[in-house]
Amino acid sequence: MKRTIRLSHLLLFAALALAMTGIASAASHTPPPAGKAADYAAQDSHPQEHVTIAAEPFDTPEKAKFFRVEYLKYNFLPVRIMVTNDGDTPINLTDVRMQFISAAGDRIPAALPEEVERRTDVVKNPAAPGVKLGLPFPTIRGKSKDKDKQIKEDFNTLGFQAFVVEPHTTQSGFLLYDIQGLDTPVLKDAEIAVRMIKDGNGKLLFDFVVPMNKYLAAQRGH
Repeated sequence: MKRTIRLSHLLLFAALALAMTGIASAASHTPPPAGKAADYAAQDSHPQEHVTIAAEPFDTPEKAKFFRVEYLKYNFLPVRIMVTNDGDTPINLTDVRMQFISAAGDRIPAALPEEVERRTDVVKNPAAPGVKLGLPFPTIRGKSKDKDKQIKEDFNTLGFQAFVVEPHTTQSGFLLYDIQGLDTPVLKDAEIAVRMIKDGNGKLLFDFVVPMNKYLAAQRGH
């Protein structure tokens, strides 16, 4: 049976880890500012529900250089999700599910910090078969003693920070998806599926599906 992870679980972990480790404020770990979801190529808009969701993969070392850990080396793909509420009432993300769906139909939930920590403990050559981004990475020699702390700090500072999207605001955060073993290229024909968003009255909104082909098309146009 496939594992299902609620965003609330990740937020809860971040809150606990934040109390233990604190927030690192180095400017080098600051991502580019997030815009409204409608500003991004890969998006799904529900005008009747006044909500737009966008996704932007950080799929190159240059784009992902502000992270404390080079997650792409370990087959974790960072994706920033933007949720914009253009309505007049809040929407609730407590039970939301945000899954990466591969071209083959694999439904991949966002990774938990401990899953990332376990992967980074493994000494391996990420350029070997199984890595699907086609990037020329060197062999990983091991794990520094503070890498677990760095992972926790990334989850604390770069993940979603709220359960609620207030009217006429945007909430954004980074999720990591385990892309190990997926076919090349991992983003082609893939989607980000977002469901279990509720309005202020507890009513479920329709599911959102963000095609990664829109992101790839925009990248080719640059």
